[in-house]
Amino acid sequence: MKRCTMQALALATLALATPAQAAGDHGHDHGSAAAPSANGPQRLPDGSVFLPKPAQRQLGVRTLVTVAAALPRALELNGTVLMDPNAGGKVQALHPGRIEPGPRGLPVLGQAVARGEVLAYVSSSVAPLERASQAAQLAELDAARALAEQRLVRLAELADTVPRKDIEAARSEAASLAARIAALGAGVAVREALLAPVAGVVASAHAVAGQVVDARELVFEIVDPGHLRIEALAYDPALAADIGSATLAVGDQRVPLQYTGAARSLREQALPLGFKASGAALASLAVGQPVRVFVQTRSQVQGIAVPAAALMKNPANQAIVWVKTAPERFEPRSVTTAPLDGLSVAVTSGLQAGERVATSGATLINQVR
Repeated sequence: MKRCTMQALALATLALATPAQAAGDHGHDHGSAAAPSANGPQRLPDGSVFLPKPAQRQLGVRTLVTVAAALPRALELNGTVLMDPNAGGKVQALHPGRIEPGPRGLPVLGQAVARGEVLAYVSSSVAPLERASQAAQLAELDAARALAEQRLVRLAELADTVPRKDIEAARSEAASLAARIAALGAGVAVREALLAPVAGVVASAHAVAGQVVDARELVFEIVDPGHLRIEALAYDPALAADIGSATLAVGDQRVPLQYTGAARSLREQALPLGFKASGAALASLAVGQPVRVFVQTRSQVQGIAVPAAALMKNPANQAIVWVKTAPERFEPRSVTTAPLDGLSVAVTSGLQAGERVATSGATLINQVR
């Protein structure tokens, strides 16, 4: 009896000790696997990002000290690149005919041409009946010229007995017939030269050797890439009288635009605004390409100018910027922005002057989890 009691007590003690030991081992393993690394970039529970100095240098993080100022109110308009009528032109055929290569062959897209350069020739096409009529007229004129020259020779031999005015009239008649024959012969075998109206590059080419073209058909288009026109559509006609300046963002460059005026008729319920652009940065634009035009008005608003690259989106799809609050800590700030010039935006709320905003590398900070 005593032996049975001792065995029961031992089994009970083992049953109580085994779960406790198993639970202790499980907790030790879990804590070992979930221990975070404090040496690398990580997102903190409050939403901020811990980014060590070596990681900042590796990611190329740069910050900008914000400054509050009075900024012009700006609008973003949809625009289109157009050819400058004073720096570009179209080459069209005046008469129907067949295309023939010029001295340098037919120009290709992007080829630089000089003003007055022969791009191609158009050999006029004449109907067989018309060509036969011109040949008959040439034969008739040639026969009349031969008779006029013979008469001039006879009168010249009788110069002592024939009035001088008769000799001069015969000479004039012979010269007139010769000139008519030359003019008619040139008209039969005419070859029109297609000349470049301006210096620039070939923007479009619609010709191949042997192609038959009609009169007024567009053959080539020449554009000076350094001088273009920009047309933007404004749905508020009052904006035309309140434009202070305008810019065009081309890649990472800012091209100033010269406002030339507004149309006096609406197009698709919008008022076309004209701008003139010039500079080497326009070489990457093409005629007909849609662009964004940023128009600064004369009215102003208080805000902070930051690069557009500093704007990010949080999981709630709100516009944010990353503010450096400590040497290795960045906090997200929800901001309200307005357009400025294409490369920068105006932050109107959510940011204080004197704070450091991450500009370069902000996208990588936003991806830290």
